[in-house]
Amino acid sequence: MSLCAGIIGLPNVGKSTLFNAITKQKILAENYPFATIDPNVGVVVVPDERIEKLNDMYKPNKKIPTTYEFTDIAGLVKGASTGEGLGNKFLSHIREVDAIVEVVRCFDDGNIIHVDGEINPIRDIETINLELAIADLEIIQNRLDKVSKKARTTKGKEELMELDALEKAKEALEENKPLRLVEFTDEERIALKSYNFLTIKPIIYITNISEGMIGKGDNDYIKQVREYAEKEDAKVVVVCAKLEEDLSELEDEEKKELLEGLDMQTSGLDDLIQATYDLLGLATYFTVGKDEVRAWTFKKGMNAKQCAGIIHTDFEKGFIRAEVMSYEDLISCGSEIAVKEAGKARLEGKDYLMQDGDICHFRFNV
Repeated sequence: MSLCAGIIGLPNVGKSTLFNAITKQKILAENYPFATIDPNVGVVVVPDERIEKLNDMYKPNKKIPTTYEFTDIAGLVKGASTGEGLGNKFLSHIREVDAIVEVVRCFDDGNIIHVDGEINPIRDIETINLELAIADLEIIQNRLDKVSKKARTTKGKEELMELDALEKAKEALEENKPLRLVEFTDEERIALKSYNFLTIKPIIYITNISEGMIGKGDNDYIKQVREYAEKEDAKVVVVCAKLEEDLSELEDEEKKELLEGLDMQTSGLDDLIQATYDLLGLATYFTVGKDEVRAWTFKKGMNAKQCAGIIHTDFEKGFIRAEVMSYEDLISCGSEIAVKEAGKARLEGKDYLMQDGDICHFRFNV
């Protein structure tokens, strides 16, 4: 399941520095977790200590963690919706991602010029969010006439639903309300899905701080962003992009020592990865054995048959059953045999809703 978050922000807010940290980061000797696919796409591992413990238990030939993609999208400028800067190219790149990570500058530094002359995180957020809203409105207005005529002519249920959904979206945007805060019905969401609206995508705000602010708590800029984000029920992650770039150059032990010296349990980048994973309602199940211990990403609410299809379409087509045990039971019992003896191993059918931490073996026949 390939999922991607787009990193956006005004020029000189630390967006590219953060992305550099993503593409350079390494874990163990595999060089797998943070690799660059394209110049602007980085693959990151979702931090999860469970796969490390499973690796220690099974000692497989391969350990494959679950991953997540970050796309570095060119800096947005005021007027992007009307073609300023990279304009529509910038906006089209955002349409392709599953979630938005908006980097906001929350530090003062006279050597780094702000595009608008002074530091004002709320103005920066509103500049970007306004451009996204204008772009969505333009799509709606261009589409409404066509859909309206078709709905009046055919009286079709789908056309009428699409028309109602578009008008509802238009009204919200004109009231300065992003579409992610609008309570659409399931049918309305289906009707709007093909438009890939920008403001309907879930969002996280990254407050980028200077190295001198590490461990000193929230400054006034961060407090402003938290207050703004709270109105949207959005998460805020505090990151020092420069520190993350420095950490990305270190080996694991060195990185751990530096974080401990700063009284930090995890890096801001790890917090960001986990936050974006949670934002999209994702969870992890595992497959284990001597050949491979592997983590698989699935959407919460998916059943066993659908999750089997993540591994291979044949697993879903010929699904028979899933042999399931929980990670917690395996760790507490100490082995698969002990889990079975304790009566905690289960056989589940196709409609079983997969749970985070399930360890599965799928039976299928094609």
